[in-house]
Amino acid sequence: MPASAGMYYFQAHKSLTAMLPVVLLHGAGGSHLSWPAEVRRLADQRIYALDLPGHGKSQAREGQQSIGGYARLVLEWLDSLKLPQAVFIGHSMGSALALALAIHHPERVLAIGLIGSGVRLRVHPELLAAASSPTSYLRAVEMLVSRSFSRHASSRLVELAGQRMAETRQSVLYGDLLACNTFDVSQQITRVRQPTLVMCGIDDQMTPIRYAQYLADAIPAARLQLVPTAGHMLMLEQPQATAATLDAWLKTIPYHPGEVV
Repeated sequence: MPASAGMYYFQAHKSLTAMLPVVLLHGAGGSHLSWPAEVRRLADQRIYALDLPGHGKSQAREGQQSIGGYARLVLEWLDSLKLPQAVFIGHSMGSALALALAIHHPERVLAIGLIGSGVRLRVHPELLAAASSPTSYLRAVEMLVSRSFSRHASSRLVELAGQRMAETRQSVLYGDLLACNTFDVSQQITRVRQPTLVMCGIDDQMTPIRYAQYLADAIPAARLQLVPTAGHMLMLEQPQATAATLDAWLKTIPYHPGEVV
């Protein structure tokens, strides 16, 4: 699979420039595999599932410690592919990145999807402390995974998510959590004018429903979708429902190839 600007990306449909370009942005310690195949392979859309620097198969080994840092690298990646605009769908830290792009680089953003999101993404001090040291890193992974799924999730799904996150370098996950902890667009959220889909698992412990409701109320062109029997990793727990919701919403986004709005 291809890489550009030092970042690996999964792309199911190639060279179909008439299709709406959609970029999937994973959360802290994640990768393109944080998105189930049902989402990565949505029909009728040109899906790019990124591995941010330091994550998954990306060539760059170091991540960032700020959302702004990641945003700059994603813009470089867009330029390398000659993509003037895209829809950005982000989960958790990835949703913060989508929000930052929509606020500070609106000319590059057609629409945003926010999954497990909030205007702030504070990280519990105990989790930050555990992630800061190689000796307690696996404890941090356990803490994250234990809070990321609903009680309905299969034990195998939770186990696999933990294994994948543990493959992320300790310094990269710690940097991701620092980036989340300092993220705050509470004073800028009304600047988001793009069509916005806000999705939240009803059992989400990390970014509960009130976070999603605040986003939906504050963003003028937002709609809210709650997903039952799902926690923070709702796209993995309910892949078909997530894919169906995203597919229906994406089909409402106007796109005219070659025209920059």
